[in-house]
Amino acid sequence: MGRDAEISRILGSAECGPDGSGIVVLLGEEGIGKSRILRSVAERASAAGAQVLSAQCWTAEKNVPFAGLRRLFDSGSAAASERRVAAGLRLRSVASARAMLGALDAPAGTVIVMDDVQDCDAPTLAALCWLTRHAANRRVSVLLAARGDIAPAGLPSEADVLYVGPLSLGSAAEILDAQPGAPVGRRRLEVLQGAAGNPSALLELCHATRVPGARAFLASPAPGVTRVERGFVTRIRDLPAQTQRALLYAGVAAPGEDMAAIMAALGAGDLRVWAPAEAAGLVTVDGRSIVFCHPLGRSAAVAWQSVHLRQQAHRDLAAVGENPAHRARHLAAAALGLDADVARDLAAAAWSAGDAFTAAGALEDAARLTPSPGRGIRLGQALLAACAVGDLQWVRALHEEFIRHNGDAQSGCAVACAVATTLSAASHQKEAFDLLMEAAERCGDVSGPLALAVATVATCIAEHSGLADHRRQAMRILARAEAADDAGGAAPEVLALLDDTALRSALQDYISVAVGQVLAAPVLRRLEHPRLGVLPDGPGRIARRLAAGTVAYRADEPDTCIEQYRRADSQLRVRAAFGIRALTVAPLADTLVATGRWAEAGTLIETAGDEAAVLGMSRVAADLRVLQFGLAALRGEATADDAAGRAVGIDVDLDENAATRARLAHARAWSAAARCDWTGAFRSLRSLFDADGEPEHPHLSARAVADLAVAAVRSGRSQEAAVVLRRIRDGAGERPSTRMTLLIHHAAALVDPEADPENSFQLALVNPGGEQWPLERAQARLSYALWLRRRRRTTGAREQLAAALEVAEQLGAGPLIAAVRGEMRASGVATAQEPSAVLGLLTAQQQQIAQLAASGLSNREIGEQLYLSPRTVGSHLYNVYPKLGISSRHQLRDLLEDG
Repeated sequence: MGRDAEISRILGSAECGPDGSGIVVLLGEEGIGKSRILRSVAERASAAGAQVLSAQCWTAEKNVPFAGLRRLFDSGSAAASERRVAAGLRLRSVASARAMLGALDAPAGTVIVMDDVQDCDAPTLAALCWLTRHAANRRVSVLLAARGDIAPAGLPSEADVLYVGPLSLGSAAEILDAQPGAPVGRRRLEVLQGAAGNPSALLELCHATRVPGARAFLASPAPGVTRVERGFVTRIRDLPAQTQRALLYAGVAAPGEDMAAIMAALGAGDLRVWAPAEAAGLVTVDGRSIVFCHPLGRSAAVAWQSVHLRQQAHRDLAAVGENPAHRARHLAAAALGLDADVARDLAAAAWSAGDAFTAAGALEDAARLTPSPGRGIRLGQALLAACAVGDLQWVRALHEEFIRHNGDAQSGCAVACAVATTLSAASHQKEAFDLLMEAAERCGDVSGPLALAVATVATCIAEHSGLADHRRQAMRILARAEAADDAGGAAPEVLALLDDTALRSALQDYISVAVGQVLAAPVLRRLEHPRLGVLPDGPGRIARRLAAGTVAYRADEPDTCIEQYRRADSQLRVRAAFGIRALTVAPLADTLVATGRWAEAGTLIETAGDEAAVLGMSRVAADLRVLQFGLAALRGEATADDAAGRAVGIDVDLDENAATRARLAHARAWSAAARCDWTGAFRSLRSLFDADGEPEHPHLSARAVADLAVAAVRSGRSQEAAVVLRRIRDGAGERPSTRMTLLIHHAAALVDPEADPENSFQLALVNPGGEQWPLERAQARLSYALWLRRRRRTTGAREQLAAALEVAEQLGAGPLIAAVRGEMRASGVATAQEPSAVLGLLTAQQQQIAQLAASGLSNREIGEQLYLSPRTVGSHLYNVYPKLGISSRHQLRDLLEDG
């Protein structure tokens, strides 16, 4: 799981490809998953018909000549063993080894897999190297795995070395969640953080969470302890007592805690205490810090010591620590019961580390140390910090505890805002809105800031749900907030942020725009960034940036939107506050795609999607998955019209997530259009509007009007599109944004029976501001060129097509490139390209498959060479054809040969 990139690189390696033999070496720390990768590659090779021989090396046999080869052939197929016996070879000499290896000659090639080759005997390695250099016409691939980051001695310089790094956060979470009794909430996030992407550490730490209370290692490890962890315990027990104690203190220290403090707590003035641990490969010491080489090394150093010694380590570190946050953390860890003073210090220093995860954990610990009645306030603070992290299970657990310890209705209402925000990110819009309204009603007369907080969260939920009732209630709460604000009133302590008058004004402006009370453009001029740009980005400034960016998103002002969102996003990343980032990542990615910043959009979608999936934010993850699908469709990489729909529909109720539904419909339409399925494209886009043409989502639906008109013309549904166009035009009012004006003109040129098509096309293209949306501008040019060519005005059509092609090639929009080139050929313009330019549109694997297909090989033959199934090869070719503007193998051969 999570190793597709490594496996693809191995299978696509030049040395292990169809043209020769070679060696691939996997390196990485213990437990990182090298053996699993080898096994997966071996299984795929075997399924493709290759002969596979595999073995594991052992330390005890490192000095036994050819021990590795014996294991290799003894563990191989019966035929290999019989051949060895028949040949009478005993593997006692170099000649006998070469003779045995020389007999390998499987029709589909041979794959030799050896694990733990750092323990392999030298003659075996030498024989394998000889084989790869003298395999003649036989295809022999050797795959080796070794611990550490340096390849074993004796391997040829041409060996392909692949370092296996930690799992991605998403893959690690997927593995963790698949375990029986997997932890949830805070403990789950702590396991993921502690494992640092190491699969073995992940499983061990998961196992530890199933033990009530603190984990304790016995002198003899429990039966459930794995080989990897048992190895660390054994190595630590063999160290001098002072070094074991030093490892304990380093293990309980906070990440980044000063080494001088650790040495002072130990009472040691000499770094020689660390030398045995360094020699054992447990830590590295650079004079300023101590770093454990493996996550399980840290956990083993702490967990196998007694509870008393761990407590003493925390007390000693607290006694010498100068950092208030570290001191408070150690005192809290050493506390045996309620302690108001320690709780106060811990809460005061909670945010000093700067990240929401650390702060939320510290505030939760502070709440547990706080006597009643102050515990409720601390729980509320912890819940707000956990909301910034974004994990719904953690937020729910804190909310349940908060309700038990707090009876103040206003504080409960403030906390409900945080819970509702997290519920919304997890796609539960109706539950979030109902919780918010119930809390607001319980409050009765609320302060202005609190009412504004409720109105802000209600508006965010309404934007995602698209439900008219949610918008109406948000407007009612805004009016209540404005009335309460006039009367004054203090917000609960947990909403101290709203003491900022400028922030309250920005939130009021955002709500007014979002619920449709005022136009976005005039509000944006008040919010724009000259004042924000010179101020430090504290929480209030970040909130104002988010408000300004969201208004700009609604106003179709992409430069302001991107700038404000980028600045806020960078600050929130530093604070590990994905729960707040989740409000904006989809609009930011949406704007990046619309403005042609596809590489940046792809990176944001991938990284943010990983975090959203880890935190259980199903709505945010679905939005990003849909945007990724849409971007792939624009590039010509999407393979199935309903693939995203099936994936999203499992996790998200689209009936209460209209924004996700709108993005999905648009992405599916792009995918259908890439395959020239105009009926399917029209059907998807038409679902964005009700039977009367009213938009299902307040602003996302309207942005699809030009694409709807294009699909309508191509599928013969112009009259239906004209009905929608009239509703959008009426809803846009007298002063629509520049973007909406251009989209409406483009649509009118295609489907409005009362419009002058040429005048509408020119209006859609004349405004230079339209260059901000390059894809929409190129599509308008293509539509205009089609209209001109049908009227035999080929010169004008060629001018529009040339401009459209330039933009499409800059974007890498494969289907648009193919469509424009097709029209250029119809207009009599040659569009031949150099093969490098043609293949530049494809991924590395697609290039390889395209070249093999052009040479005349069948899908099955290509699959046999690349260890892929014929169906996978066909799927890749399905993606290749639209990118290159062709539809058959014959055209593919001609295209590459002509180049």
